[in-house]
Amino acid sequence: MVTRRTVLSGAAAAIAATAIGTNAGADQTITIDPATSYGTWEGWGTSLAWWANVFGDRDDFADLWFTTKSVTYNGTTLPGLGMNIARYNLGACSWNTVDGARMVASPNIPRFKQIETFWQDWRNTDPNSWQWGADAKQRASVVKAVARGAITELFSNSPAWWMCINHNPSGAANASSNNLQSWNYRTHAAYMAEVARQFRDRFGVTFRTVEPFNEPASNYWSATGKQEGCHFDPSLQRTVLQYLRQELNNRGLSGMRIAASDETSYDVARSTWNSFDATTKSVVNQINVHGYQGSGGRRDLLYTDARAAGKVLWNSESGERDGTGLTMASNLCLDWRWLHPTAWCYWQVMDPTPEWAMIAYDPNTLRPGAVQRKLYVLAQFTRHIRPGMRIISASTGNAAVAYDPAARRLVLVGVNTATSAQTITFDLSRFGTLPTGLITRWSTSTTSGSDRYTQRTDVRLDGKLLRVPFAAGQVQTFQLDGTSV
Repeated sequence: MVTRRTVLSGAAAAIAATAIGTNAGADQTITIDPATSYGTWEGWGTSLAWWANVFGDRDDFADLWFTTKSVTYNGTTLPGLGMNIARYNLGACSWNTVDGARMVASPNIPRFKQIETFWQDWRNTDPNSWQWGADAKQRASVVKAVARGAITELFSNSPAWWMCINHNPSGAANASSNNLQSWNYRTHAAYMAEVARQFRDRFGVTFRTVEPFNEPASNYWSATGKQEGCHFDPSLQRTVLQYLRQELNNRGLSGMRIAASDETSYDVARSTWNSFDATTKSVVNQINVHGYQGSGGRRDLLYTDARAAGKVLWNSESGERDGTGLTMASNLCLDWRWLHPTAWCYWQVMDPTPEWAMIAYDPNTLRPGAVQRKLYVLAQFTRHIRPGMRIISASTGNAAVAYDPAARRLVLVGVNTATSAQTITFDLSRFGTLPTGLITRWSTSTTSGSDRYTQRTDVRLDGKLLRVPFAAGQVQTFQLDGTSV
């Protein structure tokens, strides 16, 4: 949730130069090799807090984010993004008094970022009498997402306020200090496991994964912060993860997987993962990482670690302050080239800061507002690279490629990150059969004009080469039906 920019050096700089291109304005050729498969694509998603705490009960937004329908919004027809992953945030806030104790709220956290918790009185250990009517709008959102075919993940930004040392779910006075009370190490794990069981039984939501942390090793979770957050050093993470596995099993949820650790960057994720002992690694089924290192970091080494350990790898949260969508598209393609995740999630599809959002909203009136170009850019990826397709790497970091062998469909997404026009040539010579007729493409300009997810059928292959002009900052998607390896 915190944007990071990292200066590259050494091997990382060499990788970035290869991926991005040292001559960004020159025409380029991207070779697609169907033999280099990196698994099966699981899908696209978003976290529900905080936008769903405001708009989670609206069907039009549920359709826009979680279907590929055309959705009318403020008189404009928008392409549904077809996301199929919803990350539900277990809140940490309540406003009751227990034995004279109350939540201590940061003076800087807005109300819409305070997510209501279900277990509001630590003296009441009967889950059936907890406040299951709490967090109504975010709960509505996850139910609507599931009804539209989404898989789900339960995650925590902070333990419930009363489990925190200072009763402040935004963090400790010293942001580098753990803020979970030692006697609540297991309690935090037990609470998450119980919520998973209750959501299955009460709301028909079976979480595929449970993630007990959010950017836990980071040192910016302060008592004066702007959101919920909590520092967990790697040693404490190990303890909580092992408790979580036990508590899930105790509730008959042995098949529910654990994800960790949602660190803010690729390099921190590697450091945390490599600090875990074998027992801890054995209870983690999925490595989640956030993309706030931007174009920096050793994506390739994190992928190597995950592959060696036999773990699923997701970019579970990404975002950036660029409403054009070009930075997002560029970083997503770098993930495709070097990280090879099987899923990719945007942080907040709706946000008060327009540059972060697909659709902005007013933080005071909580009314939704302008659509950002970023929405149309993400549609280039999410509407065409679909769950079940094979992930194929391209020879540069300016493309994302997937193949559906059953439908014989090849999808190419290309991004021109240059400030001038260029021709991008996709070399498809390693494929067997390719279409001979016109190919359908979609284009989005990240700079200006009306080119916003525009569909055309007007290009052909030149033998086994697809040569296409790209305007500066343009993203294009090509669907090649009738392709065989």
